[in-house]
Amino acid sequence: MNLAILNTEVQEFISENLQTDINAILLKGTNFEGVDTKAIVAQIEAKKRCKTKLSTWFNTTNIYYPNKLNIEQTSSEITAKYKAELISGNTIIDVTGGFGVDCFYFSKHFKAVTHCEINETLSEIVAHNYKQLQIENITTVKTDGIAYLQSEPKTYDWIYIDPSRRHDSKGKVFFLKDCLPNVPEHLELLFKTAKNILVKTSPLLDISIGINELNHVKTIHIVAVNNEVKELLWVLEHDYNNAITIKTVNIKKDTNAYFNFNFSISTHANYSKPLSFLYEPNAAILKSGAFNQITQQLPVFKLHQHSHLYTNETMLETFPGRIFKIENNIAYNKKVFKKLGISKANITTRNFPETVQQIRKKLHIKDGGSLYIFFTTDIDNNKIALLCSKV
Repeated sequence: MNLAILNTEVQEFISENLQTDINAILLKGTNFEGVDTKAIVAQIEAKKRCKTKLSTWFNTTNIYYPNKLNIEQTSSEITAKYKAELISGNTIIDVTGGFGVDCFYFSKHFKAVTHCEINETLSEIVAHNYKQLQIENITTVKTDGIAYLQSEPKTYDWIYIDPSRRHDSKGKVFFLKDCLPNVPEHLELLFKTAKNILVKTSPLLDISIGINELNHVKTIHIVAVNNEVKELLWVLEHDYNNAITIKTVNIKKDTNAYFNFNFSISTHANYSKPLSFLYEPNAAILKSGAFNQITQQLPVFKLHQHSHLYTNETMLETFPGRIFKIENNIAYNKKVFKKLGISKANITTRNFPETVQQIRKKLHIKDGGSLYIFFTTDIDNNKIALLCSKV
């Protein structure tokens, strides 16, 4: 840490230049004692990224920011708050502390929090920021979290771990064993230290793969914010060997949409041709694979085994996703579309052989407007287009 960055005049310059072109600052340079222009620009770039993602930090004076990569990798306040409200107790240790956002929210539900971070500079930054945030029940430790558990034979109510993918791992499919720390390899140590473990992973991790790699999985939370899946949360409990519950949430500004189901129960779907309304599940549900469970829990029908769109006659206002009124159901035919004269529409494809771009080019339809067209396959394997208005 360069403490000169915390000087009043430097902090004022950072706040006053959040909207200034970075290249212009670098070209002109700055003239502050003990801190160069590149370091100031790094603070500006990092702070800008915090305005919406980490508003508490952004709005607190004398916050010291790490490099922008650390900001990109950290949990948002929205997701940190959600996960912290899932658990509570006396003690918790975060073995992959990072910028400390998760620990900040854990401190509101635990009496004592331990933050481990292998990057000594980042650990010092986090300790400084906690003082500015007036948090007194978090202890920061400059060390590798797994090594700390091995060297300090303590026990905790909970362990939190957010493993990161190794930079040398290749391909879209990844395993927890390819991450640092290697959670499956250290499960015995983790369960010796705490009976409850919370693991955060990227949405890219396949749920079935994660279940196969971990032991004693009790609950999996799939967390989306504004219909974008941000993280998977794995709750592990010592000696738990019963059914796994999948809990999905789509966090929005005004309300949260939830959908839960038992992972081990096999269900069948109820099907129908398109009726009066069309339903598109939110991203968290789509990630969960709960395609059949939707028709078991809600009064809707699936259009096709692989389409993942739903329909019914009476609008279900509480459906966890987007709702549309079906205005027309037509066969996918270029001549039919030419007669309709549609020049602009919002297009979505589900279980359809052509991409959105191919359809737009073929039918000469521009993006936008109030019309929504879903190109999909129905229960009789017909390629159809559903012309809809959004509810």
